[in-house]
Amino acid sequence: MCEGLTRDFTENYMEKVFYFCLKKTGDNTEAEDLTQDIALQIITALNKGTVPTSFSAWVWQIARNRYCVWATEKHKRNESLTGCDIGDYEIQDESSSFLEEMVYAEQMALLRRELAFIKKDYRSIIVAYYIENKSVRDIAVSTSLSESAVQQRLHRARNILKEGMNMAREFGKRSYKPEEVSFVMNGRDGKKGQPWSIITHLLYKNIFLETYENPETAEQLALELGVAMPYMEDELEFLVREQLLRKEGNKYTTDFCIISRDEQRKNFDANERVKKPLTDKICELIDTYITDNGEKVNFSHIGYDSAKWALIVRTFDWLKWSARDRIYSREEYRNSYPSRPDEGAWVIVGYESVDYEEPCFVGQHGYISYDKNEVTEDINFGQFKFYYNNIQEKTPEHLTWKEAYTLWLVCNDRIGECEDGYVDKLKEYGYLNCVADKLVPNVVIFYRSEEDVTNEKLKAIHYDIDELLKQAPNIDRGYVVEQAIKDGWLKQDENTANTIGAFIYI
Repeated sequence: MCEGLTRDFTENYMEKVFYFCLKKTGDNTEAEDLTQDIALQIITALNKGTVPTSFSAWVWQIARNRYCVWATEKHKRNESLTGCDIGDYEIQDESSSFLEEMVYAEQMALLRRELAFIKKDYRSIIVAYYIENKSVRDIAVSTSLSESAVQQRLHRARNILKEGMNMAREFGKRSYKPEEVSFVMNGRDGKKGQPWSIITHLLYKNIFLETYENPETAEQLALELGVAMPYMEDELEFLVREQLLRKEGNKYTTDFCIISRDEQRKNFDANERVKKPLTDKICELIDTYITDNGEKVNFSHIGYDSAKWALIVRTFDWLKWSARDRIYSREEYRNSYPSRPDEGAWVIVGYESVDYEEPCFVGQHGYISYDKNEVTEDINFGQFKFYYNNIQEKTPEHLTWKEAYTLWLVCNDRIGECEDGYVDKLKEYGYLNCVADKLVPNVVIFYRSEEDVTNEKLKAIHYDIDELLKQAPNIDRGYVVEQAIKDGWLKQDENTANTIGAFIYI
């Protein structure tokens, strides 16, 4: 407390005290001496354990007292030497209320500070009564409260303000050094782009980090993040409506999981140990499967090297989910998402920022429908998004249902049913191409069938992969993709199709 008040004095009061002394003495040297005397008195008192009720008023009272001592001593010296009055030497303070104005300004600054951190129920009444000069009766009418209730809140608010003005408030670290957190989302966005349109904001990220497994009130959050209560309260209510925060009593807590740096480090180390043997086994599984079951997959128009980008991620996903079902039988890993505002259905996981390089992110998009009535066929189309070497920039953010349906028609040799406008769009994107005047798809085509792994070699590879996934259950796509690139199993150059990662089931 002593160190904090001393720092507060040196940073916020020393210069003001000097100008006060200069105005009183009219001489730089004497002003400096008087300032040092005042500072000595204040710091000595703080070191002895003095904790003033109102620090600002206490500082200026000491300044006034030491000035009176200085003026008396100077008066005595001058009288003994010349018999003249001190008024002949001291510059008169043209504003007799200079000190009072300064103290008033300090108090008003404190009052404004506290109004920024008081609950809106109290703040609105204080502002109406003291700043807008409204009567208790008028406030009662406008707030639908009884006059006695308004008076009680005024009394309580005055006590809260007085207590706050006497405090040396300290903002939290995140108020000046915000932290970053990244997110992974599964499911369907809301019509307003939720949750991505919300969770990318820096303020919201730090609210989530601050309240994760650490419920806090709006006042605590306002101080920790250095945001005034009128704004903080509004933001918190918004985040609760969007199902990103949960309110428990008067406290708020993050309503999704955030993986800590320590936990990520453990996962990272496990993933690093497993990624090479796991990638080797997945690549072996794909090569073996394509050799024995090539009729179940069609990639003739893009070639095997380009098809591998979709095959490796699709296989990884299938292996990981099926392994989790067999090993853990945990319902939370199944592909079902809770309903969210604006017709969204999603779950998100946050990740605290780390100081080591993580593998490339591999996401996935499909198609969206602007009109549910137009969806007459359930199209299983997907596009893996590789955030590696700017591959992700070569494909559109998503397809519309009409575009996905047109691609499905071409893959089913029903080209006559396609609408020209959508065909042109798919050709522009690169999903369709003309070869000898015939439309061909530049995607991996899977033929729907029940998976029945009878090949003993495939079964053995499956078993090995399950054992590896037990060692690193949280490994994600990026580790396998980057390892396959490093090993040369995945290749990409200027001749690689810009639709790598795209697939469709027929």
